[in-house]
Amino acid sequence: MILLRYAASLIFIGQMYLAIPVIGALYIPWALWDRRGAIAGMQAYCKYVRFTAWLFCGLKSEVRGPVPTGEVLVASKHQSFFDTIILTSVLPRPKFIMKTELRRAPVVGWYAMRIGCVPVDRGRRGQAVTRLLSDVAAGQSLPGQLVIYPQGTRVAAGAKKPYKIGTALLYRQSGQPCVPVATNVGLFWPRKAVLRKPGVAVIEFLPTIEPGLETADFMSEIESTIESASDRLSQEAARR
Repeated sequence: MILLRYAASLIFIGQMYLAIPVIGALYIPWALWDRRGAIAGMQAYCKYVRFTAWLFCGLKSEVRGPVPTGEVLVASKHQSFFDTIILTSVLPRPKFIMKTELRRAPVVGWYAMRIGCVPVDRGRRGQAVTRLLSDVAAGQSLPGQLVIYPQGTRVAAGAKKPYKIGTALLYRQSGQPCVPVATNVGLFWPRKAVLRKPGVAVIEFLPTIEPGLETADFMSEIESTIESASDRLSQEAARR
């Protein structure tokens, strides 16, 4: 059985990457003309990945809580590529703070920049946050839901890593509400692993944190909220 699951995972991964240039090419005329075309192309691809994850690997995906639609900061737990896929598939105008290396990724890098993602050099997150805030103040930032990973990187399910101050800086200086997001996807789609496990991967949009909290209070709020909810989702998956 485990060999069959590995084989199915390899087939899934292969077709997932083959689909990138195909879907990218289908949407490129619209994407060149309008940002909405780029968003539609990214969302079509992400919905395709969610469907084929279930088809090949028995990995279903579920979204809980009200999906934000306005100008908000989305602070999400990041356990694997799959939580990015799910978020992109449901947010109406997603844009991510991403590693600058992704700009060079074929097809994906161009689409990411077209939808308004913000590239960040490792070790220079503070500079990126400052630039982003100046763009917002000048009205040059594209509208939508800005997704940031407060821990700065993927963190395995159950592992602990400090939350970085950049999220609080964006929250305080942008004056936007913040929507925390919990997940358990790392249980089924671990980072740096081939096997995709069957089950139900969940992302959950949690209650909005309105503007106005002090930095320390905000940091404490998002960490306790996201971590406790992610632990709850992992425990739920274990019971299943």
